[in-house]
Amino acid sequence: MTQPNHLRRIRLWLAAFILGLVLSGITAFPLETELRWLLSILQSDWWRPVSEFTGLLPWIERVHHALRTTNAKYPFLGYGTDWLAFAHLVIAVAFIGPYIDPVRNKWVITFGLIACAGVIPLALIAGAIRGIPFPCASSTAASESSDVFHSSSALIPSESSNERKDDETNSQLRGPNAIATYPPHRPVDNADRRYNPRRPCGRRLCKQLHTFQEFSHRFHDRNRKLITAFPR
Repeated sequence: MTQPNHLRRIRLWLAAFILGLVLSGITAFPLETELRWLLSILQSDWWRPVSEFTGLLPWIERVHHALRTTNAKYPFLGYGTDWLAFAHLVIAVAFIGPYIDPVRNKWVITFGLIACAGVIPLALIAGAIRGIPFPCASSTAASESSDVFHSSSALIPSESSNERKDDETNSQLRGPNAIATYPPHRPVDNADRRYNPRRPCGRRLCKQLHTFQEFSHRFHDRNRKLITAFPR
């Protein structure tokens, strides 16, 4: 292969990589709209049997519900994904130099290869920690998790109903001629927020604290041995 053809092939792959970064950055902004489109496609007559068999449909429904609830109640959390999209666009700009001169900007290409290699362990480790199912998981497990999610969300009253009950209770306590205050006083029950070691998060925290205590004890013992071995 001659050198011009070799450079043309390198620039072709770099152009495809830059295009993928730009598309990844642009599509990270309207996440709720894109999930709504994807959900409508998976719920169609042609894709529904496949999406239900693979367990993709209940998972996308759960993600769309979580994202819609988050954007409605806590829209500022989307600020993090905005910076994620911006980071993809910035990295795409950084690869314009290797596209112009691949030899002089060889380290940028090496950086891209290292970043691509780090995607796999990050996806496996962080996905397992965040509760994202593995693609090879059975569809029955995904449907069971979706059923549990929908049943639990149906049993938990919404925040608007709780606020309405609290407002009615406070208006009855204040009386008809009382002056309304903003925000209205609502009794706060922190019983569910207290530390409970029997919960999974409590057990995990106890295990982490125990591991940290063992590490600190070993560290102090090693320092003590070094001090005794090398006196001043």
